[in-house]
Amino acid sequence: MGNAQLQSIHVHPVKAFRGQAPREAVVEPWGLAGDRRWVLVDDGGKVVTQREQPRLALAAAELLPGGGIRLSAPGMDALTVPVPVPRPDGTVPVNVFRDKVEGVPAEGTAAHAWCSAFLGARMRLVHMADPASCRPVDPEFALPGETVSFADGYPLLLTSAASLDALNSLIAQGDHAAEGPLPMNRFRPNVVVSGTAAWAEDDWSRVTIGDVAFRVAKMCGRCVVTTTDQSTADRGREPLRTLGRHRRFGGKLVFGQNLVPLSPGTIRVGDPVTVLE
Repeated sequence: MGNAQLQSIHVHPVKAFRGQAPREAVVEPWGLAGDRRWVLVDDGGKVVTQREQPRLALAAAELLPGGGIRLSAPGMDALTVPVPVPRPDGTVPVNVFRDKVEGVPAEGTAAHAWCSAFLGARMRLVHMADPASCRPVDPEFALPGETVSFADGYPLLLTSAASLDALNSLIAQGDHAAEGPLPMNRFRPNVVVSGTAAWAEDDWSRVTIGDVAFRVAKMCGRCVVTTTDQSTADRGREPLRTLGRHRRFGGKLVFGQNLVPLSPGTIRVGDPVTVLE
């Protein structure tokens, strides 16, 4: 573990859109700065992800200074969307799986029209104004006061390069070997570590990346999004077929670990990764 380091950082400004890979990122209590602070919702306020709309893999969101975003996608003109100004009567309910939170719709109609046109269905683009008080982490695995953005459930997702190599070796031995090897973007992590043994992260409970400490909350159960090619939006059977055979824990198909920051700070590609316990 002495040579473990941070291989890459990934920030997804809009949940389910393609993200960015900066060389450094600020760690806030609810996740990386700018990560998944925006989300698409349907007419009923339900969050829309690649689970329902794999085509979202083709849309990209670039984070701009101040928290605004620049949207782009095949066949669409790029659109810059500023952070909306929160108003007491200007929020809308957002259903993020089992959580109900309030979000602030993008100003005007342009962003909603852009997203609706791209997906061919009525959508609204919504911003989370205050992650400090908006949405708690799953209480079954949280400490008091821990909150999260529009991410699936936890502030950060960590994956390991060695574990992906091991998984790809298993895929190569299976019925759908032609689908492999899979790239890490199938798993949409925030931080990727290198220099560890395969599956070493299964046993971690507290780690530091550079000077920033994290609590390992729980293993990450995977869904159909991992079967979506992030460059074409086509779906296959892997990695869920192989995870089901080799990485089933408590009824979940597992790859990666969910993290909660214990301290603020900045992480940088190349930072040492240290397992504290």
